[in-house]
Amino acid sequence: MNESVIFQDHMPGNICYGCGKDNHKGLQIRSYWEGEESVCVWNSEEKYQGWKGLLNGGVLATLVDCHAMCTAMAAVYKAEGRSMESEPVYRFATGTMTIKYTAPTSNTIPIEIRARVTEIKGRKVTINFKVFSGEMVSAEGEVIAIRVFSSSEGGGAFQD
Repeated sequence: MNESVIFQDHMPGNICYGCGKDNHKGLQIRSYWEGEESVCVWNSEEKYQGWKGLLNGGVLATLVDCHAMCTAMAAVYKAEGRSMESEPVYRFATGTMTIKYTAPTSNTIPIEIRARVTEIKGRKVTINFKVFSGEMVSAEGEVIAIRVFSSSEGGGAFQD
């Protein structure tokens, strides 16, 4: 993995519980491109169990949510042909998230999330994802990310 392409490294001041590099008590996910897919490989801890040896579904949803928001950001920069260090700075929030849990997700092996952007339209980015627990798909679905901040608009987040 090339450290220069970790999406979260290009989000200074991010204190989000799931994807915030600056939240040292958070999940500290790391997302990157592998071809046309974004990938996040995450190692759980016992404290994130739902049942013994299985990941809590809410924690899994947080992993998916944060990976998708970072993927949306990186995809828009990529579509605009510019680096993630360039202006304007964009940030995304979840519009909708649909998760189909298809099998239990082990809490004892690395979890891999693979996402693919299917549409970028205005402020909206649509992303399909799969979660792998070993070789098995344990969850899949769709996330719609909405751009809620652009530094070119002057002012804070959540502006229309």
